[in-house]
Amino acid sequence: MLDLRPNCECCDKDLPPESTQAVICTFECTFCLSCAESVLNHVCPNCSGNLVQRPIRPLSALKNNPASTKRVLKEKGALQTYNR
Repeated sequence: MLDLRPNCECCDKDLPPESTQAVICTFECTFCLSCAESVLNHVCPNCSGNLVQRPIRPLSALKNNPASTKRVLKEKGALQTYNR
């Protein structure tokens, strides 16, 4: 089951399960569309994979398969990892 993380790892923006502004990589690293475009150039700073739009999970599916509540945030933002 896809781990729907609740925030952008770069700027900590809230990204609820229905957000169309969330992007992910194949390891489920999660970023907002703004950071993906302006900071990361659509490349995950953790694995160097591409970032694509995260699918939404319908409300009926969230009842039995809730989104994650664990927030992941890079201490100094994703840019620190990306510019190694």
